[in-house]
Amino acid sequence: MESDRALEELKKAADGDAVYKHAGSILIKSTKAALIADLEEKKEHANTRTAVLAKQEARLKESIKEQEAKINEMIRGSQNPSSKPSPQQ
Repeated sequence: MESDRALEELKKAADGDAVYKHAGSILIKSTKAALIADLEEKKEHANTRTAVLAKQEARLKESIKEQEAKINEMIRGSQNPSSKPSPQQ
């Protein structure tokens, strides 16, 4: 969202306006075109990273569901009296 807002404001600026890029704790004078390209690249990178993280999250959720099902099956098996050997007297 921050990149989107910065792009909007940057596109509003005139081509001759002075623009600066944040680099650590300093500002560096740059061109409008270079800043737009940089922000769009950062935005694309963030979108790609978000997609990768969403896929990882989905895989983890599926894995957790499978593990939960196995655990529940094991619990049901240990609580089932017919699965336990009967004591001999």
